[in-house]
Amino acid sequence: MDFDYAVIPATLLTLAMVVLWLSSRYVRTISSRPRGKVARAMDLTILFAVNVALMGVGINSCVNAVFTASFRASHPEPGKDYLVRGKKMHMNCTGAGSPTIVLDSGLGWDSLVWGGVQPALAKSTQVCSYDRAGFGLSEPQPGPRDAVHIAGELHALLKEAGVSGPIVLMGHSIAGMYIREYATQYPDQVAGLVFLDSSTPLQNRDPRLNAGQGTGRPLWASILQMRAASIAGYPRLKGDCRNSGAWANAGLDRTAASMLGEDLCHVHYDAVQAEFDSFDQSGQETQHTGPFGDLPILVISQDTTNQISSTNPVAREREFGATWNAMQEKLRELSTRGRRVIAKGSDHNLTLERPDVIEREVPGFVDEIRGGGAARVKGTAAVIE
Repeated sequence: MDFDYAVIPATLLTLAMVVLWLSSRYVRTISSRPRGKVARAMDLTILFAVNVALMGVGINSCVNAVFTASFRASHPEPGKDYLVRGKKMHMNCTGAGSPTIVLDSGLGWDSLVWGGVQPALAKSTQVCSYDRAGFGLSEPQPGPRDAVHIAGELHALLKEAGVSGPIVLMGHSIAGMYIREYATQYPDQVAGLVFLDSSTPLQNRDPRLNAGQGTGRPLWASILQMRAASIAGYPRLKGDCRNSGAWANAGLDRTAASMLGEDLCHVHYDAVQAEFDSFDQSGQETQHTGPFGDLPILVISQDTTNQISSTNPVAREREFGATWNAMQEKLRELSTRGRRVIAKGSDHNLTLERPDVIEREVPGFVDEIRGGGAARVKGTAAVIE
């Protein structure tokens, strides 16, 4: 049973009803006491406010749970489930051809985030997106959520699904470390790597990156706050669960956009926290991965121009932008056949903000691997309009 979106909402509503019952008994008690009108009015006001707040949270949480369960039942996610190390893992493969592109999502996302990109890429070859353990429809796996374990689980999943290679691994954000580890463990299977504004090993130890992240509040505190809001149904109340047109440029059809919107109201925070807790371990495991010789590598990065600009009055943002840009260059340098492009005007979520760049660059990259395209020259990053 879904603990966050079934057990807790039912518990909150039950608690609210119990408090309401106890409050009614207390009201009868204070009515018979010789208290002043002001004191009695204050007691009643406090009781009323507490009950309204608890009932509001309990009811809204349950409504959110019902809507979530109903939507997921009527909109089954595409793909199949496979048994990996005794746990269910979900993967969606479309298209045909070789090499197979395997899509690995950033932290907090699952395979639905590729709903706009995957159909476009599947026109030229087979493409598989999957849910890492604990995300989407994949069950949590025991043990640490570091790069070694996650790469091993992906390998086992591909074997169960009959995807033997060659494969091109595409990893967004944190998944950049995971695909590096996979390429190190299973080099004979990997024909190329695509880094989408990917994380680099031990970047969490760089104070220049940490300083550019805003308030400096620990991520666990932010996760706790977001988890509480999500369970209470606050995102749905704001309208965040609907297809509001926020992804107008993401290439998502109506159904895919609705499913991704609902996905934002069903975040698996335990899995997010587990991978974040293992971020440093993943960095230690992958800091010595590469270089990868002449393995074709494509790096697609966000546009940090505005951050780096000398006209930016926030020094820490300038420093963050320059540091991130340098780290993306290091990804390109992992191979003698590395190439980097910058998606102009983009932020970190490239799959939703500039899918056109991905859809333009990746098929040519795959064609190059096949030997059917002109060789890409390694050099300074090209800015894509």
